[in-house]
Amino acid sequence: MKVLSLNLATAAVVPYTSQRDGLTGIDKRPVDGPVRVFAPGPKGTGGSGMTGDAVCHTRHHGGDDQAVYAFAREDLDDWERELGRPLRNGVFGENLTTSGLDVSGARIGERWRIGPEVVLQVTSPRIPCGTFQGHLGEPRWVKRFTAKGAPGAYLRVVTPGEIRAGDAVEVVRRPDHDITIALSFRALTLERGLLPRLLEAGDDLPEEERAAVHTFLAGRPS
Repeated sequence: MKVLSLNLATAAVVPYTSQRDGLTGIDKRPVDGPVRVFAPGPKGTGGSGMTGDAVCHTRHHGGDDQAVYAFAREDLDDWERELGRPLRNGVFGENLTTSGLDVSGARIGERWRIGPEVVLQVTSPRIPCGTFQGHLGEPRWVKRFTAKGAPGAYLRVVTPGEIRAGDAVEVVRRPDHDITIALSFRALTLERGLLPRLLEAGDDLPEEERAAVHTFLAGRPS
C-alpha cells in the first residue's frame, strides 16, 4: 500500500461552478513533493491540510475533518474502463492517489501512517456536486458517481509532517465497528434509512455526520 501521487490545485475561475465568484480548486495536479500536511482548523476557517493546495469555499470544503482527500488508483482505473478515456492522478480532485488500499472500504476512524511520521484518520466520504460534474464533463455524473458507491475518503490530520509520492501507507488503527466509508456514503445519499447505523462508529463519527443522523431521527415518525 502506497501513495502514488500527491495532487495540489491553484484556484481557477471556471464556468461550471455554482459559486458566484466562479472559483474552484478541484483541478488538482501531481507535484513532486515533499508536501507538508497539517491540521487546517475548523471548517469555515481552515482550508486544505496540504501546503500549497487551494480550497476556495471553506463553508463547504476543507477544515479539520476534510483536510485531505484520498482516492484509489484502482477505482480510477475502473472509471477509465467505464468512461473509455484516460484519467490522470488528481483528476477527481483527490490530494492522495493511492495504490493497494481499499479507500472506500476503510472504516470511519481508521488511521493510516504515511511515510515515517504523518498519521491521518478516515472521517467521511466525498459527496459529489455540480462542480465535480462540470469538471469531468460527463453527463449525469453526480448520479453515476453516487450509484457506483466508491467515493473515496476524507481524512483528518492526527500527526502532521511531510509526505512524498511513493511513501508507504500502513493501517495502524482499525476500529472494531464495521462502519465503512462506503456504508456512510450510501446512508448519506441513496439509503437514508441506514443513517442510524452510523452512530455505531461512536466517537469516531464526525460531527457533520452525527448531525445528519439526529436530523433524520427527529423527522422519523415515532
